[in-house]
Amino acid sequence: MKQTTDSSIVPLPKVKDTVKAEPLPYRPATPRTHDLLHTKLEVRFDWQKRHLLGKATLILRPYFYPQDSVVLDAKGFDLHSIKIITSNGQQEFEEDLKYQYDQRKLTIKLGATYTSQQTYTLEVVYTAKPYDLPKGGSQAITADIGLYFINADGKTPYLPQQIWTQGEAEANSCWFPTIDSPNERCTQEMYITVANKFKTLSNGELVYSRENANGTRTDYWRMEQPHAPYLFMMAVGDFAVYKDQWQDKKVYYYVEKPYLKYAKSIFGRTPEMLSFFSKKLRYPFPWNKYAQVVVRKFVSGAMENTTASVFNEGLQIDDRALLDAHWDGIIAHELFHQWFGNLVTCESWSNLPLNEAFANYGEYLWAAHKYGNDEAAYLAQQELRGYLAEAETKQVPLIRYRYKHREDMFDAHSYNKGGRVLHMLRKYVGEQAFWRALNVYLTQNKYKAVEVHHLRLAFEQVTGQDLQWFFDQWFFRSGHPKVRVNHQFDNGVLTLYTKQINDSLGVFRLPLKVALWSKGKRQLHTIDITQATQTFRFKLAQAPDLVVFDAEQQLLGLIAHSKTDTAMAYQYTHEPTYKARMEVIDKIYDKKQLSPILEKTLITALKDKFWAIRQRAIEKLANDVYPQKTLVKNLLEKLAMSDPKTLVRASAIRALAALDKNQYQSLFAKGLSAKSYAVVGASLEAYIQTNAPDIPEKIVKFEHYKALEVVSVVANYYANTQPIKAYQWFEQKLWQTSLFTRHQLLQSFGLYLMNSTATNKKKGIDLLTQLIQGQASDSVKFLAYQSLSYLTDMPGVEDLLKKLKREEVNPELKKMYELVFQE
Repeated sequence: MKQTTDSSIVPLPKVKDTVKAEPLPYRPATPRTHDLLHTKLEVRFDWQKRHLLGKATLILRPYFYPQDSVVLDAKGFDLHSIKIITSNGQQEFEEDLKYQYDQRKLTIKLGATYTSQQTYTLEVVYTAKPYDLPKGGSQAITADIGLYFINADGKTPYLPQQIWTQGEAEANSCWFPTIDSPNERCTQEMYITVANKFKTLSNGELVYSRENANGTRTDYWRMEQPHAPYLFMMAVGDFAVYKDQWQDKKVYYYVEKPYLKYAKSIFGRTPEMLSFFSKKLRYPFPWNKYAQVVVRKFVSGAMENTTASVFNEGLQIDDRALLDAHWDGIIAHELFHQWFGNLVTCESWSNLPLNEAFANYGEYLWAAHKYGNDEAAYLAQQELRGYLAEAETKQVPLIRYRYKHREDMFDAHSYNKGGRVLHMLRKYVGEQAFWRALNVYLTQNKYKAVEVHHLRLAFEQVTGQDLQWFFDQWFFRSGHPKVRVNHQFDNGVLTLYTKQINDSLGVFRLPLKVALWSKGKRQLHTIDITQATQTFRFKLAQAPDLVVFDAEQQLLGLIAHSKTDTAMAYQYTHEPTYKARMEVIDKIYDKKQLSPILEKTLITALKDKFWAIRQRAIEKLANDVYPQKTLVKNLLEKLAMSDPKTLVRASAIRALAALDKNQYQSLFAKGLSAKSYAVVGASLEAYIQTNAPDIPEKIVKFEHYKALEVVSVVANYYANTQPIKAYQWFEQKLWQTSLFTRHQLLQSFGLYLMNSTATNKKKGIDLLTQLIQGQASDSVKFLAYQSLSYLTDMPGVEDLLKKLKREEVNPELKKMYELVFQE
């Protein structure tokens, strides 16, 4: 599972929990009373009712102790029949069974006592009604009804009809009866009956497609290797399929038809990823095929279902958008899950980092392999910042057996912190040991459920070391170290002072490296911090030019190490890592006044080899006036016109607009014809700031764009200028564009309506109400409700806001409505 972290998504406000805190309950792994061996599903759909009509055939046996009943997870079903199928070797017999059902758990009396040596077959005929279920979800997974119908009645413009599933954490039992636990696994068959116009996708192999007399088609999918029920998947839609290949295995990319010509550009590095991960792990991709499908309105970033990952609609981009950014990170994340999470699965949600930490680290590994160490280090820094932001209000162990709800595990600890902890483990044991231990872990635990001790034992088996201290510290303790560092040089000795200021967290053991620079040469020294206050001494011929604590830039924590301006400038020009260079630029960014040496460093950073540093330097230069303003403007102009990274070009254009917008009007006009959406959007925004008389004429050329970078600029312009055609444009774009762009549009639409005519306000009220009452995502509903709250000067709007809040069935969304409009 990949969290949705697109920067264009508007974060929903966090509602403060006013319930008195209580001790969190212990969350054990689900007890194994039965072993689910095989699941066969036969499903068809009632689109109008958004129901699944199903028959599930389950083969089970008691796990160890004899059993006369079985409990299945089955949420919100209408049950039509439950039978047990037995055989005398020549003939099968069916017998109706007695059962109890509370709409969550289905307890079936088996009619006899079975031992662990005996299998039995259950047949359950049922109707699944996911939209009648109470809605839950988490930061990573915004809904948990398992089965989703998109545009079920076909009436929503520009939105294709689709069905897809999302099983993690325990939502697949919303559409088929099972033992919905990560420590269960079984083989599967799935017969999916759909209209002929649709294609289907599921786990494993498509064995055949059968035309039916009523104009439908039944696709038979078979998965012969066992996997956890939460990884079962199904997707139905009018997809186009690009067929690729890796060794002797098929690779598929399912997209909407207009994006088929871009599918190879979006997903085409998948075979290379398969080779890279297989080689590094010395464990070839373990499944028979790999498919990736993009769906509309997905409730997360992506999901790693075995052999068939599902992705959010943001991945459907054209060749112009691909100039600005690619989606390799999320693609690598879900692919690495095929080993870590699918082949070897966490036994309980308490051990979720064994899935998600590895997947996040898979992103880092791929970035380093394909795009270089700077790109990987940039990603690592973003991951660290994400964790540290969450840690301001939440600090919990990575492996936590106590939590309020399993969805709480899907956070920046399990993902971001977990990935960085794996990197520290790699640095500690060494490259060869790290990869050999991962191979041992996968080989010994394939098709099994594991807890974190299995990972520790694999590393101890390879290294011969007791690593309990590392796992206790980083997996079972909360928080992170904060280290204050000082150094001084006297009489040929450099003294390094370290002090951990970790509040009540205690002392962290920190094996790190220190880099000492003298006369252009770099010496690395290993230190092992084991005390709250510690001193290290190094003999040197002369005072060092620079001291770099944590020279490998691996520590998950905070370091405070004061340095002179001269030392910072030296660090930028000499230290090889991205993070060390960016640390200098970040410190410069926070300074109100710069010394000449730091000003020179900032200007030098405009030519840095890595794009993110160039971009950060541009942002600083755009906000300040320097003695070398002419030089800065000339450099920025060059970057705006020819930097190889389109995002840097866009930043340079914005900087020039901030420094002297009228001087560069022709440059902005030229940028409007760029292929990159980022450059076009920045150029259009800058050109509007010049107040040129032909802006209304130029803006028309961009009305048909769907890219966020351009749409957001047009929307803001129309909200401010109120042209007659603006309402029609907003209405069309709100239906046409992807989820992420719709977020931005709704904010501008609300501002537009505030100053628009009464007629447009009335139409806008109806449109916003339609979005709130429809099948939109929670974030879209919230933003629509927020925009509606701007119109309380219109008759009846206050009563409408009260009504919509009263009718909202999602309690979290209702709380957010309360923040916007209080009665």
